[in-house]
Amino acid sequence: MKTDISKQGLDVKWKDMTVGCNIVAPGGSVDFHTGEWRVDTPKFIEEKCKQCLLCAPVCPDSCIPVTDGKRAGFDLDHCKGCGICAKVCPFGAIEMMKGVKK
Repeated sequence: MKTDISKQGLDVKWKDMTVGCNIVAPGGSVDFHTGEWRVDTPKFIEEKCKQCLLCAPVCPDSCIPVTDGKRAGFDLDHCKGCGICAKVCPFGAIEMMKGVKK
């Protein structure tokens, strides 16, 4: 069985595929841009942001980078567009845009 997903190509047979629900190789999210299937996209409004950082820990995909105690934009390569960050922001600094990909 091939256990490293980075070594599984189009030629892999179904019998050789990784068993589901098992993490077999680290860093898989770096290889796959899961944000490509996002329907809604968060928009960061910097002027409204008070840097309370309430949004960062609630993101289920860790798509809100924090550097030196401040947040910036979003990691849209991995953001699923769930909108949790927009709901938790008390200052309206995050708006969800319909149908926007990047």
